[in-house]
Amino acid sequence: MMYGYGLGWGSMWGFGLVFMVMVWALVILGIVALVRWLWSDKGWSSPDKALQILKERYARGEIGSEEYQARRKLLENS
Repeated sequence: MMYGYGLGWGSMWGFGLVFMVMVWALVILGIVALVRWLWSDKGWSSPDKALQILKERYARGEIGSEEYQARRKLLENS
């Protein structure tokens, strides 16, 4: 008498293997996405980036000395 309509234990091993590979692929993709996010401009370096942009705008003459000082103080306090 056949149980499972012809599906033996071999098909269960195949499904388990495919499922395990899919889980590991998702874990690896998650780690890669996290590392990319941490090393991007949106990660840890955003306060320094804002101050750098402010310095560049001041150097190009887009903003005056008073505005530069006020915005720099705001960035350094936050």
